[in-house]
Amino acid sequence: MSFKSGIAKIAGKSSYWFLHNVLKGGTSFPGKFAMKIDPDVLNSLSKGYETVIVTGTNGKTMTTALIVEALKKKYGDVLTNPSGSNMQQGIVTAFLAHKHKRVKRKIAVLEVDEANVKMVTKLLHPSVFVLTNIFRDQMDRYGEIYTTYDKIVNGIKLAPDATIIANGDASIFSSVELPNKKIFYGFKLANDKADNDFKAPVNTDGVLCPKCDHILHYHERIYANLGDFFCPNCGYHRPDLTFTVNKIINQTPNSLKFQMGKKDYSINIGGTYNIYNTLAAYSVARHFGLTEAEVAQAFAENKRIFGRQELIHYGGKDIDLILVKNPVGLDEVLHMLNTEKDDYSLVTLLNANHADGIDTSWIWDADFEGLNRKKIKKVLVGGQRWHDMGFRLEISGFDPGKMSTNPDDDSLIEEIKNLPTKKVYILSTYTAMLALRKKMAEKKIIKAGM
Repeated sequence: MSFKSGIAKIAGKSSYWFLHNVLKGGTSFPGKFAMKIDPDVLNSLSKGYETVIVTGTNGKTMTTALIVEALKKKYGDVLTNPSGSNMQQGIVTAFLAHKHKRVKRKIAVLEVDEANVKMVTKLLHPSVFVLTNIFRDQMDRYGEIYTTYDKIVNGIKLAPDATIIANGDASIFSSVELPNKKIFYGFKLANDKADNDFKAPVNTDGVLCPKCDHILHYHERIYANLGDFFCPNCGYHRPDLTFTVNKIINQTPNSLKFQMGKKDYSINIGGTYNIYNTLAAYSVARHFGLTEAEVAQAFAENKRIFGRQELIHYGGKDIDLILVKNPVGLDEVLHMLNTEKDDYSLVTLLNANHADGIDTSWIWDADFEGLNRKKIKKVLVGGQRWHDMGFRLEISGFDPGKMSTNPDDDSLIEEIKNLPTKKVYILSTYTAMLALRKKMAEKKIIKAGM
C-alpha cells in the first residue's frame, strides 16, 4: 500500500467512525473522502480479495444478501455493501467499514450499479460477475437496455479471466461473445414445452433478437422477457443452463417454496422475481463449493433486508415495505400482491429525484388494473409526486372514496395506524423509502441505519 493510499485509508476509516458513532449514519461520504486523497484507494483496499460483482437492473440487493448468507456458512467472514450503496464511493466505504477477521479465503460480494461496473472493475479485478437481468430503468441515467448492457460488457472486458454467472433466460446476456467462462441459470419448469411456440405480449420490452432484430418466440415465458426464448429467423436461442428452478411449489407475499436441482428450498419472502434472485445466489454458492444442504440451510435462515420487502411492526400493523423503481419490477410486485389471501391496505410513495429517475411516466406501464381491488380496503398515497400516483390509481379503477393523499411523512406514519386492516403494503421509490425510514427511526419505530 502506497503512502497516499495509507493516508486515504486512515482518513476514510476515521470519518466512518465519526459519522456512525457521533452522527449515526453515512454510507458514501467516507468513500468520497478517501477517494479525494487517493482516487485509486479501492485498488489497495481490495488486494487479496476474491471479489464477486453483482449487477443488473432488478434484484441486486437481494441477490447479494443471499450470496453473502450462503458463503458465510462455509467461509465465515464475507465483506459486502449491505446498505445498497452500490456506486464507487459506497463500495470504498464498505471496505473501510469492514472489521477484518482471520479467514482462509477472503471474499467480497458487492452490489454494483450498472453504470459503475467498468470503473469498479478497473480497481477491483473481480473473479466473478453475477448478472441478474436488464429492464428499462431510469431512462435519464441508463438509456435503453442495450446501452445498459454495453456499460456492463465494457467492465467485463477488463477482467477476461473472471467467471460470468448470468441469467440464461435473459436473451441479452448470451448475445455478446466474451472470452470469459460462462455459467447460465434459469427456469426449466417442464420438459414437455419444447414444441410450444408463442410470442410475449405486445408491450413487453426487450424481445427483439440481439442477433438479427427479429421478434423472439418462447417455449416458456416466466415474466417480462425472461424465459426459454428462441429466434425463428436466425436460430439464436437460450443457452444451456447449469443451474435451474424445476418447480414452483407454493407462493405467498411472504414465502416461497420451490425446487432447484433435486432439492426443495424455502425463503421467507414473496415474488417470482425473488426465485430468480435465489437461483442466482444458489449458482454462485455452488460455484464456490457449497453443498445443496449448506445452501438450503442458509436460505431458510435468510432475513428481510433494508427496503426490499422489509417487515415492520407498528401500531398493531404488519407492514411490508417494498422498493419499486421500474415497470417490470412494479408489475411483479403487483402480481405478488394478488397472492395475498387476506384483506390489506395499500400505501404508495412516489418521488422523482435523481436516484429514483426524474421521469414518472413508468408508472403507466405497470398493470395496476390487474390488482384484485376487492382485497384492498384503503389506499393511502404519498411522496413528492403523490398527485401523479393518485391519478394513475384513479384511472386504473380505484374508488376515490377509498383513497386519501398525504405527502407529509410524519402525518402519513400516524395515518398508517388508523388504516382498517392489519396487513399494510407500502410500495415506495428509493428516496421516498429513505425519507420514510428516517422518520420511522426518529420515532423509534425501527432502528436507525440500514
